[in-house]
Formats: sequence, structure tokens, C-alpha cells
Amino acid sequence: MNWPFFSGVLDLPWWGYVIAALALTHVTIVAVTVFLHRHQTHRALDLHPAVSHFFRLWLWLTTGMVTREWVAIHRKHHAKVETPEDPHSPQVLGINRVLWGGVLLYVKETRNRTTIERYGYGTSDDWLERHVYSRYMKLGLTLTGLADVIAFGIVPGALIFLTQIAWIPFWAAGVINGIGHYWGYRNSSTPDSSTNIVPWGILIGGEELHNNHHAFSTSAKLSNKWYEFDIGWMYIRILEALGLAKIKRVAPVPRFTAPRLVPDLETLQAVITHRYDVQAKYARTLKRVDAEGRDAHVQQTMHSMGHELTTLWERSAATKEQLVRRLQDWCQRAEASGIRPLVEFSQRLRCYA
Repeated sequence: MNWPFFSGVLDLPWWGYVIAALALTHVTIVAVTVFLHRHQTHRALDLHPAVSHFFRLWLWLTTGMVTREWVAIHRKHHAKVETPEDPHSPQVLGINRVLWGGVLLYVKETRNRTTIERYGYGTSDDWLERHVYSRYMKLGLTLTGLADVIAFGIVPGALIFLTQIAWIPFWAAGVINGIGHYWGYRNSSTPDSSTNIVPWGILIGGEELHNNHHAFSTSAKLSNKWYEFDIGWMYIRILEALGLAKIKRVAPVPRFTAPRLVPDLETLQAVITHRYDVQAKYARTLKRVDAEGRDAHVQQTMHSMGHELTTLWERSAATKEQLVRRLQDWCQRAEASGIRPLVEFSQRLRCYA
């Protein structure tokens, strides 16, 4: 690699260039998940202005993405998930189109000014954003390309630059938006088809835990189970320890007390707050009953009672008093059914605090 014309300031072995490419793209991933996603879009944490601006600068240099546009498109995805208005649903558009053409879908949606105006509120809007980052998007990429060539040489620098600009469009726009709504495991029975791709969120900064995110979209932490790892959360905790970040919200952790004799308003609020945990536990109970080969009446009762339980947090027009009475009636009927798994579940339900 010691060719005068091709070598850069840094003369590295081949594996050194690979590590450099991975390190540079990883900074971009952290900027996307911590700054764009968790901070700007969902307000799950606050960042120190210096950290926030570093991420904005880095994203301008390495992706050319406009903060307001990215935020607006992702918020619309949550608001219109799995509908024809979802900017990138594989359930609507097909997995191949989203996986391999996710970046094209993103670019298409950036031209929808209604989306940007409706969902892009509250993002960074200072002089630099208006006059540099949003206006000269290609300038940042040009500067990064030149810096890569100077630092690593023409051939290695060009390859590293291509890796930088392709990483987010493929992994974030393609894999997360595509596979993250198509294949994987689910901790929560969310009304969409979101999945956790793998339990180790490293390649894309924790975004692999996409079902967890859709269950608690305003949580700064994307891992929920003991075996899940969210590297983005690790960086947030480091920033918090340095006084550079303030965590505002994380997914609620279920708490339990001795079972109440009669479910009350606090029980109702706890059940609604932890509804995905309730659903997951009921699904396991139902699966156990089905596996035991219970008679048709028992199975039908279990399925219908599960549906009734779900309607508790879907009845937005009902008053709190009405919902409390429905929960009390549900528990009473469940415990009078004589179906042991249903009785045990109802007793457990009265323990949520």
C-alpha cells in the first residue's frame, strides 16, 4: 500500500481499513439511534447541546439526511403503521421492495411536504440547520469523501466512503423497516407486525429490537428482557454518567403486590400500563391450555375471555368507573369458570400494581 499516489496520511494494513470503516459507520449508527430516533423523534431523552450538535454535524457529513425529514417520516410510520399511508411497510409494499429499496421509499416520502409539515415539528431549527445542513446536503458528503481519500488513500478511502454512505440506507431503511416488520420474535402483542430481529442490538445500535420499540415507543431503552442487549442504551448511560444526557422515559417494569380482593382503579391503571405484559402472559396461558388438549368449551372460553380482556384498553370512550366495573366482572367470571389456568391468571391479574 506504499504507493505514492494511492496512499493516504494513514498507512494501514488491510484489516486496519476494515476496522476504520466499521468504526466510522458505527458513529453514524449511534447518531441515528440516539440523536435522530430516541432524542429528536420520541423525546425519550434530552442531550447536551454540544452532543446534539456533534451528532447533527456528523449526520450531515456522512448521510446528507435532514433531521426534520427523518423525524417526520418515522413519526408518520408510527401513526400510520401497516396501512397504505405507512411510508415503508413490508406488509403493504412487500418485503423485497422495502428491504432493497427502503432508501428510495424514504426519498420519495421526503418530497411529501404534508408529511414534513404535519410530523416534523419540534426538531432542530437554528441558523446552521436552515442555512447549511438543510440547504447544502451534498456538501457534507463531498467533504467526507475528500477527508476519506486524504486520510486513507484513493482506493481504500473510496471504499470506506462507499461503506459509510451505504450503511444507513441498507441497514436502517432496508433491514429495520423491512425485516423488522416481517421476521423475528415478538415480546409484545402490538397491533402492528413489528418484530425483534435478534436479541443483540449491536449492528444497528439497538434498533434490531424493533418490537420492543413499537410496544414502548417513547422509551430510551430498547431492550426489555434480561438476555437482550441494546448498545445504544449503553451509550446513553455513559452520556448520562458524564452529565451529557438526561433520560426522560423508559419502558415500565411490572410490579406486583398481594392480590386485591376486588380490582380497583389502581389495578386497572396497572393492567393498562402493563397491557403488553398482560397479553404475553395470557398468550402463554392460552398456549398451555391448547397444548393440554382441553375440551372445546374450555378453549372457546379462554379465547373469548382473552378478547374481552383486550377490549379493556381499547375502550377509549368508556369512563374509568365503567372500566373498573368491567375488570371486576371479568375477574369474577374468570374465577367462577372452574378453569384452573384462567382462575390462576385472574388472581395474578389482581396483583398488578
